[in-house]
Order: sequence, then C-alpha cells, then structure tokens
Amino acid sequence: MPRQAIATMLRGGDRRSIGKANQIAKLVLSEPKHFSELLKCLWDENPIVRMRAADAAEKVTLVRPELLNPHKRELLGLLVEAEQIELRWHLALMIPRLTLSTLEKARAAAALQRYLEDRSSIVKTFALQGLADLARQDTSLRESTRRILEESLQTGTAAMKARARKLLKELQN
Repeated sequence: MPRQAIATMLRGGDRRSIGKANQIAKLVLSEPKHFSELLKCLWDENPIVRMRAADAAEKVTLVRPELLNPHKRELLGLLVEAEQIELRWHLALMIPRLTLSTLEKARAAAALQRYLEDRSSIVKTFALQGLADLARQDTSLRESTRRILEESLQTGTAAMKARARKLLKELQN
C-alpha cells in the first residue's frame, strides 16, 4: 500500500476527529511492512494527515516499538523541528520507545524540555511523560526530570500536575 493510499485514508474532516487512524493502526499491526509508509505521512503537507498518521503510529508502536528503530534519525529530527501540536504530543510518547544512545537520550530530553514551553497543555503533559520515560532508561536524566516534575506540581496546568504526581511516584520506585 503506497503512502498516497494511506494518506488518502487519513484525509477528510477536521482536527476534532481521528478519522480512520484506528483502522490504519490495525492494518499496520497486521501488516507491519506498511509502517514506513505510515511514517512518511508525518511529513505530509496536510496537517490532518500528519495528525492522524502520528496518532496511528503512536498506537502501533505501543504494541510494536521496534518498528520505530529504522526511522530513528528522521524521528529525532522531527522531534526538534515539529511545530504542529498533535504531532508534538505523539512524538513525545513515541521517541522514548526508540533504542537510543546516551547522547540521543540527552538530545531527546532537551527537545522535550523545550516542549514544556508549548502553548498546548497536552504537549506539555506528554512532554513530562516522555521525559519520565527517558529518565527510567537513563539514570543521568533522573535528577533533572525529577526537578521538572516537581516544578510542574507547582506551576503546571491541572493535567500537568496530575501527570507529574503520577510520574514522581513511578520514578521513586
């Protein structure tokens, strides 16, 4: 199935709908050879296609995180350059699923810290999750992540405070 076919299935409607993202995720889980084509849609010119592709890819990689690894370089670049809110929040969840070197984890953490300045509460909340996921993998990130989570308890949105409470408990175990 070419990228255009996947992109066509993801088009239509508006940002309040996930469209056929769940169907695409099921298709890719049953036929992982289509994952590369799905990921190419993260760079589509249509923001609705990008949003839904990110949603489907995030759902797929929750079950099959190893599918991300061949695309690591491109995804790390997209993490830094993405401006679309929906793309950012899904990347914040997917990037820690990659097999990353210590340097790549530090760079990803730096990018996620910049996401904490986003105007979207959802992006900020998922950036906290991504930072905590990276800190679980790399002890050198734990102290800075703990401080960020504690600060979020004081200054964050309601969603950030709730997530920070949960993540702080998890990091202590």
